[in-house]
This record gives sequence, C-alpha cells and structure tokens, in this order.
Amino acid sequence: MKNPLASLLPGRTPEQKASAKTKRINLALQGGGAHGAFTWGVLDQLLGDERITVEGISGTSAGAVNAVMLADGLVRGGREEAQKRLADFWRAVSSTGNLPALQREVLQGLLSFTPLEGTPVQAWLDAVSRYFSPYDVNPLNINPLKDLIERFVDFDKLRAATDLQLFISATNVQTGRVRIFSREKITAEAVMASACLPTIFRAVEIDGVPYWDGGYLGNPVIFPFFRTTSTEDVLVVQINPLVRQATPMSSGEIMNRINEITFNSSLIGEYRAIDFVARLIDRGRLPRGLGPGQYRRINVHRIVLDRFGTRFDASSKLSTDYDFFEMLHTNGKRAARRFLDEHFGDIGVKSTVDLAAEAQAEWA
Repeated sequence: MKNPLASLLPGRTPEQKASAKTKRINLALQGGGAHGAFTWGVLDQLLGDERITVEGISGTSAGAVNAVMLADGLVRGGREEAQKRLADFWRAVSSTGNLPALQREVLQGLLSFTPLEGTPVQAWLDAVSRYFSPYDVNPLNINPLKDLIERFVDFDKLRAATDLQLFISATNVQTGRVRIFSREKITAEAVMASACLPTIFRAVEIDGVPYWDGGYLGNPVIFPFFRTTSTEDVLVVQINPLVRQATPMSSGEIMNRINEITFNSSLIGEYRAIDFVARLIDRGRLPRGLGPGQYRRINVHRIVLDRFGTRFDASSKLSTDYDFFEMLHTNGKRAARRFLDEHFGDIGVKSTVDLAAEAQAEWA
C-alpha cells in the first residue's frame, strides 16, 4: 500500500530523491484567533505545490489547531486529504457551520483573542472578568473544544506517524516555562492547553500540571526543529503584526496591541538567537552539523498577514463569518504564491528574513 505521506515527506520516492526542484521546509504556525484562516490559505497553497516537502510542523493556539488538522490530513491520505481536512474545519467553525451552540460559543472564545470594542460582547466580558474568573462562571470545567478537536483528528494515528515531526507549545502556569508537546505526546488536551486563554478558559491540566495559551512563551516555537529534522529552512506563518503605525487610544486597541507585542516577543527572541548562531558559524567560531557540540545554520522565511491592504485588528479576530474566512484564505494562498515566486530559489540557500534587523533593539 502506498504511503499517503510519500508525496509530501522527504526521501519517500525515487522521483523525489532525483528531483533537484523539490525542497524541504519546516512550518511554524502562529496563533492569532480567526486570522488563522489566513494560515489555512497558506497551507492550502503549499499543499498544492509538488516542489515543497514538509519535514516538521510547529503550532501555537489557533496555529496548533491548524497544525494538527494539517498533520491529521497528511497521515490519513496525503496532500488532498490535508486540504480537505483544513477546509472542513474552517467551514465547521464558521457562523454557517453545523456545530452545536455550546461548541460554537467555545470556538468564538478561541478565535476572538480580544473582544469586539464597543459591543455588548465586550461590555459583558469586561463586567464578568472584573468580578469573576473562568473558575467562577464554569465550576464544572465544561470545555467542548475537546469534542470538536477529536471529531476531526485521530490522535492515535497521528502519534504513530513517525515520518512527521509535530510540536505544540503551551505555557506551564506554575513554572512560567514553555512546554513543548512533541508528536508522540500530542492529545486533544495538549491542543486545548495550547489554545487556553486564561481569561476565557480554566487552565488545562495534563498529568496534574496546569497550562495556559502557548502564545505567551512560544508563538510559534522554532528550536525543536534543530535536532529533529534534516532541513535547515523554517517558514513562519506570522499573523500577529510586529508594526503598527498608529498609537492605540481606546482600551480595546491598547489591549490588542499588548497582545500583539506579547505574542510576538518569544518569536523575536528566537530570531535573535538564530541570527547570533548563524553569524558565529559563518565566522568559523562554531561547528556546523547535527552531532554533539555542533550547531544548525537556520534559514528563516516568513509569510505575513499584514502585507495586504485590508485592515486587520482586534475586531476582525472575533469574526466567524465564512465569507471573512474565505477572504483570509484567498489572501493566504496569494501570499504563499508570492513567496514561492520570489523566494523558492532561496530555500536551502539563505534566509529571506533579515533576522538582525528584526531582533535589533532600539538604542536611545
């Protein structure tokens, strides 16, 4: 029986081994609420391009959901099944999907990140969060997100798929450290932990340890690829803007910008470390390789949501309208095509992100 991953994973067919046009990448998928539909579009385009093979996937929060949907589809049937799995999920979580009312409310919490300013939703959440925590309003700890994820993902098959590296990050509430769930440890609870916004959900406990959203410490994580995959190229799908020209004024705008800065800080830290190691390797100060005491020279590539003219903000993160999802999906496909047109030749050769500039501090 033909391995369904053979068309996407490296080293599976003679044709791929002989093809100089096939290039390997790892995918790092940011969380960002409903804007994760942009990532769906990026993945859809990459899955349709036979020149690209994927070795590893990393995801956080909504990016973790996209990651397990992608991985589940690849394990079940390869590229086309992964495209179908992602499309079915985003259709289901839209306002026109067929989810039960309770699941829909949970997904709206997952996809919102910050409430829509000036609406009854924000007023209600502000009033509730001021006096009550998720432990007060949900004493039975009901979280239908688990049922939804398990409806789409066969975790037993996913954990058994040794050809695919998969990582999901969450925040350990007690230690304040990032927890990386590798493929063989990933469960529905791990995905829930990665997407657990503490103002909306109770901490997700796994083996007695409470976890919150992974975006606080790893959005997404890149370093797990260093010792687990052969490719040195990482494509980051970034959906939280680094730069905003206007100064936030309203409480909603301020909280949104705080979230964007917070959820990008760990990624900037990884950029700084990757750039530092690359410069030391280039100067002959560090040995390059996979063995003990050796280091990887990572090429970082990026596809960013905010390159397009449409204004995306806290309010759009709340939208569950399928037309909005489709618009983001279309923009994601267009962004991936543009990246491949401009930078396919750079994959395996050099970074297309100026890491030094991205990680540079501003000195007074």
